[in-house]
Amino acid sequence: MRLRPPRFWTSDKPNFAARALRPASAIVSHVAQRRSTQPGYHAAVPVLCCGNVTTGGTGKTPLTLDFVRRLQARGHTPHILSRGHGGKQRGPLAVNPSRYTARDVGDEPMLLSACAPTWIGANRGETAKLAVSEGADCLVMDDGFQNTTLDKTLSLLIVDGASGFGNQQVLPAGPLRETLEAAFARAQAIVLIGDDKRDIRRLTSLPILHARFIPGPEIRRLQGVRVIAFAGIGRPDKFFNMLRDAGVDPVRTLSFPDHHSYTPRDIQRLDALRLEANTTLVTTAKDAVKLPPTFRAHTVIIGIDVLWEDPTAPDKILDQLFT
Repeated sequence: MRLRPPRFWTSDKPNFAARALRPASAIVSHVAQRRSTQPGYHAAVPVLCCGNVTTGGTGKTPLTLDFVRRLQARGHTPHILSRGHGGKQRGPLAVNPSRYTARDVGDEPMLLSACAPTWIGANRGETAKLAVSEGADCLVMDDGFQNTTLDKTLSLLIVDGASGFGNQQVLPAGPLRETLEAAFARAQAIVLIGDDKRDIRRLTSLPILHARFIPGPEIRRLQGVRVIAFAGIGRPDKFFNMLRDAGVDPVRTLSFPDHHSYTPRDIQRLDALRLEANTTLVTTAKDAVKLPPTFRAHTVIIGIDVLWEDPTAPDKILDQLFT
């Protein structure tokens, strides 16, 4: 069972519980700082990192896919590097959808591998070497901002506009993996997803690029249809709200922990709800890779597209990557 983050992490200011945990946070910050100074492997090709400074989902994977598709449109051969969180295989290895499942390599790598060659492994330097040897002329990291085994050419911090940096405390007092000061010093820009409800601008002088997630064209199938939506992602409410913003108001929503592996009992429950309520099941592409094919056939899978406030922003990032 995965534990959900404590509510005080999302407060605007640290409360008593957060302050009591500051000694432990100081240790985490010290370890993170020491790791950040360790030299990593310097790849012969440009490396773009889509990372974050908080735990939980901020939208790194959709951004990774967006940049990979743009690189492919430019004629490049990008490969994707991922840790393979939630999978049994440790790597380094190439994700082969015909050989592995999400239980083996993780849900995000399975999703990413449909777009471009994807590698998993904790040591990103090792996977980078393998990717380049197999023809990659650039690398895109899905997460890994705190991973020091590979030097990055350009690092982006992906930030959710609704949750921001929470109470701005380091684990376990808050959701930060390291101090904001340390993270900002290694990033080249912030990609803010959605409306800035936490006034991120006042915290940093880094360039802030604005984007939002919108549902893919599959959403048209759901207009006027009674649906039950379920998701096992970092912040399921973001998916449910995206549906509502698109005019699809679920009659019921079910949230599962991030990277949740759907059990036969889960599938049976969801199928029973679909039949009893005469509704259509809706979920994310990340969840879909963990569903049995027969069950997936009865579920509408909604992809996520990235809508940039400045349409030229992502191409400017890629121009910098190859400068």
